[in-house]
Amino acid sequence: MGKGREGRRLAPRTLGTVTFPVVGMVGGGQLARMTHEAGIPLGIRFKLLSDTAQDSAAQVAGEVVVGDYRDLDTLRRFAHGCDVITFDHEHVPTEHLRALEADGIPVRPGPDALVHAQDKGVMRARLAELGVPAPRNRIVRDPNDVAAFAREGAPGTAGGFPVVLKTVRGGYDGKGVWIVRGADDPNASEPFKAGVAVLAEEKVDFTRELAANVVRSPHGQAVAYPVVESIQVDGVCDTVIAPAPGLGEDAAVRAQELALRIAHELGVVGHLAVELFETADGGVLVNELAMRPHNSGHWSQDGAVTSQFANHVRAVLDLPLGDPRCRAPWTVMANVLGGDYPDMYAAYLHCMARDPQLKIHMYGKDVKPGRKVGHVNVYGDDLADVRERAAHAAGYLRGTVTE
Repeated sequence: MGKGREGRRLAPRTLGTVTFPVVGMVGGGQLARMTHEAGIPLGIRFKLLSDTAQDSAAQVAGEVVVGDYRDLDTLRRFAHGCDVITFDHEHVPTEHLRALEADGIPVRPGPDALVHAQDKGVMRARLAELGVPAPRNRIVRDPNDVAAFAREGAPGTAGGFPVVLKTVRGGYDGKGVWIVRGADDPNASEPFKAGVAVLAEEKVDFTRELAANVVRSPHGQAVAYPVVESIQVDGVCDTVIAPAPGLGEDAAVRAQELALRIAHELGVVGHLAVELFETADGGVLVNELAMRPHNSGHWSQDGAVTSQFANHVRAVLDLPLGDPRCRAPWTVMANVLGGDYPDMYAAYLHCMARDPQLKIHMYGKDVKPGRKVGHVNVYGDDLADVRERAAHAAGYLRGTVTE
């Protein structure tokens, strides 16, 4: 920690008398926007590779390159002048990231780690090697193979239908995921039309979904945020409660330790979200991994001493990490989804007057039904009150609550 100037891992580029590093962020979504925001107080400069000039982060970043992250030449040109490369999504081809590393450009998280968030098959195989608890799973080739997988469940287990099918790459927010309820279910053949590998998993009868968020630096320092409960609606995160209500201290520590061990074993640098199923016996199964700031950590912008975004910036620059503890007994994040009420700014008057402690975070996106366009954070001492305030604000902004 006290290494002084000699301990710096990056040599920042000089612009006049300014010697702060440039972080290259691949992806122009809301995660990039909020990560950029977290770097501003530190004087960190961001360079953005965005799909369009209208993307969420492109509206606010000082230096924006519009281009295709799937093109290696574009990535190389973008990386010129950056001290480190990081991401707001996991979709950059692994071989391109290896090429950037070969060019001498720090990539964080690196390709050997990130592939476990890019490819669910690779992730499941590696977690099995580590003995990490997960749903029963295997790669399947066709609908007949899906039926065979369903039959493999031993009596007294969760074997049989329904079965969850996932494309190993590219899925998010319920996309790329199908529930197959029987051998004749049309969903048994739908995933194979994408032309990519398909992973079959048992459908877990879980009691709720949790998330353990951790951040790890190149020199091995790591911090763990309180374990949260994540409430999904139609496959999309609706509400996050920090910390998870009713989760015992021992269970919470075990989940944090599991996430920290995964981050260490996979060599993650930056933020890692470990999405978990809590089972009836109080255990957990790992559902998904995300190696970037994550929706389940948005509460930390206002509810933690140091947000997930600020700690991700610190980690990729190998700076000492900040305190992840809660500022208040309870923080609730509620996503604001688009609906039939596009003029969300007009709703600010009511929401801010009703709750002066309300924190609103909007992403600069056009309002479309079901699209994540922002979120609200509310904190306080009484969980029921905090939940009501967050739900009311998110609903009023969306237009589903009118008073």
